[in-house]
Amino acid sequence: MIGNSPRQSTGSDSCVVDWDAYLGCWSVGAPSDTAQPEDGEESPGLPPITITDLASFSPAKGTVLGEPDNLGVAGLPTNFVAEAATHVRSGQLFGFPIDVRFTPAAYTFDYGDGESNTASSPGASWQSLGQAQFTPTGTSHTYTERGTYDASVDVSYTAEIDLGAGWFPIEGQLDIAGPTQQIRIFEAHTALVARTCAEQPSAPGC
Repeated sequence: MIGNSPRQSTGSDSCVVDWDAYLGCWSVGAPSDTAQPEDGEESPGLPPITITDLASFSPAKGTVLGEPDNLGVAGLPTNFVAEAATHVRSGQLFGFPIDVRFTPAAYTFDYGDGESNTASSPGASWQSLGQAQFTPTGTSHTYTERGTYDASVDVSYTAEIDLGAGWFPIEGQLDIAGPTQQIRIFEAHTALVARTCAEQPSAPGC
């Protein structure tokens, strides 16, 4: 942390009830020419904090992986898994040191073909789900045509702040766009044959 250090003035659970109560639970070591706030009064220079104020703390971008190996087959589900985690950023806001904790709340998958899906889960691998490959999941997508698609995931974060009196939730969410990941989709052709490809290499499908 840099700057003045916030100090908790009470451990009451009421600290996280509302903004006024939260402000009454801490004091800030202000510069000598700045008067200290009385109990229950708002600290000088610290207005109510909104979710947009926290965008400057740059929550981490989520990444997306297509399974298997960012490849897929047209007409069959490609499974998508997002990677994003709860994390803390530290810095200053309105001249005061502050910790901000970002927690993923929703994931919007953009599959790159004009289709998207918003889920409360980041998804999981087929193996983790105990499913066979190319079976549908809550975050899978079926491409209709072969090609290369730029998929991505936007992560919606909730936020909490800590000025020294514990974590206080901030209303709203921040939507953070993630980088694209190329997904290559192929076509698969099958044919019934009387012999194996080893026995008849020129057979259809071999």
